[in-house]
Amino acid sequence: MNVTIYHNPSCGTSRNTLALIRNVGIEPIVIEYLKTPPSRQELKDLIRRAGLTVRQAIREKGTPYAELGLDDKTLTDEQLLDAMEAHPILINRPFVVTEKGVRLSRPSEVVLDILPRSQQGAFTKEDGEVVIDTEGKRVG
Repeated sequence: MNVTIYHNPSCGTSRNTLALIRNVGIEPIVIEYLKTPPSRQELKDLIRRAGLTVRQAIREKGTPYAELGLDDKTLTDEQLLDAMEAHPILINRPFVVTEKGVRLSRPSEVVLDILPRSQQGAFTKEDGEVVIDTEGKRVG
């Protein structure tokens, strides 16, 4: 049962998502996408399988989004993908792939919908938000 996360270790949401995956007892395949970006076709496939548009998969905060003029609504998906290929930091994260589907795990607990196992214990995000109680059940 393979689980793959396109991960940025500098991102709190990505770190929380990775920890939630590990909290079900799975050691995922971790792809640090800034070091090893997905191919254009892989990226298109991730976006499609996650049910997103290309624009929804672009990260604005902490990226050259504004400087590149990517807020221009006339840009095509191919032009947006060109920018994401040239600047992988524009790829929103973390994408997670399991046998149950693909999700852009923002917020991190979105990953719970596609994990093949239940949480094995309590989980609290880095910011102190409790997501999983001591019985392994989702809070809220």
